[in-house]
Amino acid sequence: MRKILLTSSGFETKNLQNIFLNLIGKKPEEIKALFIPTAAIDPDAIAVLPKCMNDLLKIGILPENIKVFDLHCNMDVEELSEHDAVYFTGGSTKYLLERINDTDFDKSLKQYVDNGGVYVGVSAGSVAATNNLPDNLGFINCTLKVHMSSGTQCGLIDVSQNPQIELTGETAVLIFGDRYKVVE
Repeated sequence: MRKILLTSSGFETKNLQNIFLNLIGKKPEEIKALFIPTAAIDPDAIAVLPKCMNDLLKIGILPENIKVFDLHCNMDVEELSEHDAVYFTGGSTKYLLERINDTDFDKSLKQYVDNGGVYVGVSAGSVAATNNLPDNLGFINCTLKVHMSSGTQCGLIDVSQNPQIELTGETAVLIFGDRYKVVE
């Protein structure tokens, strides 16, 4: 069952933190996360990396249970599956997708997600899962706008017509199995 959380700004609300923890289904101190900062290639995105790492730490994931992986090579699905969640930070979606596809990490990642691994995207990490750019991950049939001042109304989404979804810092798209929902 697919478990995906696409955000603009990470775990900005207690509810988004709880949704993430419920997707994992473990105590925070038992969670193992793979942190992928690859998209952060410009100074503004690099400056936000500590906030992204803090998303995981503030909910109780132990520092020693967070592995940083910068996509300069592939990781096979067996090693990837040692992690309960993969957390992609923001930055350049185009560069992130190039690294994912050039290293063949897309194949491992898709298998990981299909096997129930949790995918979390922040900004570019979220957009990479959508139809915004060619060679995307294809986890949801939509285009996504992040960091909006007003967003798509919370509730179930029909993705059959490739809608445009707009997220604020406090909203996210939750994909659970074959259900798509905007949550806050």
